[in-house]
Amino acid sequence: MLAISRTATGCALALGFGLSSFSPGAALAEEPVPGGRLLVELNKFEPAEGGGCRAYFLFKNDTGSSFEAFQMSLALFDKTGVIDRLLSVDAAPLPVARTTLKLFDIPGLACEDIAQVLLHDFPACTPQNGTALDCFGLVDISSRTPAALVE
Repeated sequence: MLAISRTATGCALALGFGLSSFSPGAALAEEPVPGGRLLVELNKFEPAEGGGCRAYFLFKNDTGSSFEAFQMSLALFDKTGVIDRLLSVDAAPLPVARTTLKLFDIPGLACEDIAQVLLHDFPACTPQNGTALDCFGLVDISSRTPAALVE
């Protein structure tokens, strides 16, 4: 957002040096903040209705940009270390400077049978009005469940 001083001198300087190149689209574009982070937290498991497990994920977006696309590919490991299944999770949209809660059901798998969740890919990671990114460089992951969340 462009801030303009209300003083006569400030207005003259702003008009003389900046507003001639101002375009409405430029104010809408979001640029990620260098060093900004996106926390992905596996916060809670609970039994889902009809069987299976419900996973609660928190996404704290401090990147300086909203995300119009944010998809994670997860591998779920059982207690013996064997992959039980792959799961694709679409968490978009992720608004800037907000913490968002997303719930995902995992049918046919009890929560206590999940020992580890591997975040192995981001099939989609696109900031609002931006180009696709490698989200591994932006995310910090953690888990409050008995199952570890790992990269």
